[in-house]
Amino acid sequence: MGVSVARIRVLVVDDHRIFAESLAAALAAEPDVEVAAAGSGPAALRCLERAAAEGRGYDVLLADAELGAVAPARAGVGPLPVPAPRSAPGQAGPVDGIALVGAVRAARPSVRTVVLAEKDDPARAALALQAGACGWVAKDSSLQRLLAVIRGVLRDETHLPAALLTGVLRELLADRKHRTESEKLVESLTPREREVLRCMVAGLGRKAVAERLFLSPHTVRTHMQNVLGKLGVHSTLAAVALARRAGVGPAELGLPGDVVERGGQLA
Repeated sequence: MGVSVARIRVLVVDDHRIFAESLAAALAAEPDVEVAAAGSGPAALRCLERAAAEGRGYDVLLADAELGAVAPARAGVGPLPVPAPRSAPGQAGPVDGIALVGAVRAARPSVRTVVLAEKDDPARAALALQAGACGWVAKDSSLQRLLAVIRGVLRDETHLPAALLTGVLRELLADRKHRTESEKLVESLTPREREVLRCMVAGLGRKAVAERLFLSPHTVRTHMQNVLGKLGVHSTLAAVALARRAGVGPAELGLPGDVVERGGQLA
């Protein structure tokens, strides 16, 4: 009797069909790898959902970093339902591999994601890690290197090319510095101004904020002007972006006067 081998289920996501099918065929030649391919982010999410419903979920997803970035938009295919890291509320992320990483992390957190890239880019690699990627691999890497990364991420390892490490750490530290600076600016606001800011993050206009907080529109206008001044910005959109970077969540749109913060720092 043969020994049963635990198989690794891999989903390759790339809109260059020849590359995707070639890579899938190469991986499938491994005795412990089962592989399928998808040509877009939405198609990949459907594959993940279907496989999970069948009790045969994927273990690893390999996503093209530039997924959909060059190909023209296809009818009926919209942006993924997850915004890119540091996007303003309501601003959808691009249909690329990094946005897909965030979508997979939200929908199927048990799936490990690895980004396949044409070139090393510390800024995008840092964004990929922040979105939840476990690895970044050059497309011209050897098959053995890719297999080592696939098996490594299943052991909860994070894989980056050595040449990228310094640049990625620099990007992550810079982002942390900007976030800390934003947090300090938000801390300078009064409790009432923070309530107004949360309402701004929730997308409420001056009249809606006034009704919610039982204030006059004139008072709300004054608070909004103070918020912009203390944050050092000149528009509501800029204030919202800074607030989200500092981890400020939107006001819950429940009963008027009941303003709470949704939890958590941005990833």
